[in-house]
Amino acid sequence: MGVVGPVYPIGEPDLLRAIEATLLEKARTGELARLQREGVARAEASLKSPSPVPGLRRTRAPRVHHVDPSVQITRDVVAPDGTAVLRAGTTVNPFDHVQLSSRLLFFDARDAAQLAHAARLIDRFEGRVKPILVGGSFAELARRWKRPVYYDQGGALVQRLGIRQVPALVSQEGKRLRIEELVP
Repeated sequence: MGVVGPVYPIGEPDLLRAIEATLLEKARTGELARLQREGVARAEASLKSPSPVPGLRRTRAPRVHHVDPSVQITRDVVAPDGTAVLRAGTTVNPFDHVQLSSRLLFFDARDAAQLAHAARLIDRFEGRVKPILVGGSFAELARRWKRPVYYDQGGALVQRLGIRQVPALVSQEGKRLRIEELVP
């Protein structure tokens, strides 16, 4: 091909060596250990009390609505031997095969009224309620109540169920889910 143009030596420092030098300096001064401690503390705090689910408010006006949990199969589901289990286009409702074993209660544990209301509902339904937080510390509440407490991190369930206000109690009604947004 011939000569295309002049060749020059690389003028920038090696990136990996620059990073290594910076890390060694931070380790020597103790800054690296401090940054690691801070990172661990932030991670622990986030696990103990995740970010609240955005867009929810305390129930002002009670509301009841229903959600059909049915899903439409988009492609054939086949068994390992090739036998068709479900054909594409089939609608499946999980309540044709299983029942909801307990109610789901969504609430914000940072609100004392909602917390008290949740405790009353759990007693009323003799513990057959799964508490699901949308705000507050699930770890602290689980220790205090001595029972599992769940967290709708990112609001996936709230969004799927169309919940706009909390507390909200979800129960099975026939082949649908009944969502009651309750005033605490």
